[in-house]
Amino acid sequence: MSVMVVRKKVTRKWEKLPGRNTFCCDGRVMMARQKGIFYLTLFLILGTCTLFFAFECRYLAVQLSPAIPVFAAMLFLFSMATLLRTSFSDPGVIPRALPDEAAFIEMEIEATNGAVPQGQRPPPRIKNFQINNQIVKLKYCYTCKIFRPPRASHCSICDNCVERFDHHCPWVGNCVGKRNYRYFYLFILSLSLLTIYVFAFNIVYVALKSLKIGFLETLKETPGTVLEVLICFFTLWSVVGLTGFHTFLVALNQTTNEDIKGSWTGKNRVQNPYSHGNIVKNCCEVLCGPLPPSVLDRRGILPLEESGSRPPSTQETSSSLLPQSPAPTEHLSSNEMPEDTSTPEEMPPPEPPEPPQEETEAEK
Repeated sequence: MSVMVVRKKVTRKWEKLPGRNTFCCDGRVMMARQKGIFYLTLFLILGTCTLFFAFECRYLAVQLSPAIPVFAAMLFLFSMATLLRTSFSDPGVIPRALPDEAAFIEMEIEATNGAVPQGQRPPPRIKNFQINNQIVKLKYCYTCKIFRPPRASHCSICDNCVERFDHHCPWVGNCVGKRNYRYFYLFILSLSLLTIYVFAFNIVYVALKSLKIGFLETLKETPGTVLEVLICFFTLWSVVGLTGFHTFLVALNQTTNEDIKGSWTGKNRVQNPYSHGNIVKNCCEVLCGPLPPSVLDRRGILPLEESGSRPPSTQETSSSLLPQSPAPTEHLSSNEMPEDTSTPEEMPPPEPPEPPQEETEAEK
């Protein structure tokens, strides 16, 4: 007898997560929806390095040293690994409050602020939190219905609150926050070294070729080298400048968002409570500190009520998949074989036989 197998559709949590993120590989990859500039970043890095390995590296390995392409390959692979790690990971998104949690927070706020007269603006929703003997304000997010933790902010592009929010970077196609900032910093640092490396050895390649055939003939014969020099020249200033700026922020244990808002400088004149007052300690905390796990649980399975469809229970599914086994008939006579497939507990009590009536009907 053929058995039809029914597969239950499992709904993962990433399928129902709010916000403007896209997910791939069953929730393992998380990015922003706007990924056009990220593809441009990949194209520039892959295109420039492909031209460099295809033309200049072979000539330089013979004329100067075979270590030149080896070191270039190491920088290229490290840059690509840190780029993909930054782009495909959860930056530290904070889950939104559930309806019951949001209602409880609203009750707390109303109990604290009291009834607001009609026509008056309600007071700001702020909680005071003390860090290193300094008061830090926790602001309420009206979208996520939560009081944001210290240093967290709501990204308007991804529509999520991100822990230790630094900025949204379109070049990597993701927010930069607590869980991927170190990889972002390592990416721009390695990309700066790779850009300087390729640019410098392109100049060396043109100089060596010019000694043999002349400068103009070298430019005519190597249009790919000219293109690489132009790309590296215009990329160099922005990437190296960005690396220097983030090195400054890491040394102060500060984020881009805090620097732009002037949270610890300018008119506020408030000391940064997160800084240890030591550059080495700040760098170790930001770049070498423990990496917290993601709190989204993207690949977790939603309960049946939340997934929108209620598949049959495990007992119902298993009973429907079991075939009707005729095995008991081998041990039962024709008079003792039950006509019902119900369990013994559910079978009604047998009625007493009436053989005389059956014989009388047969005689008639």
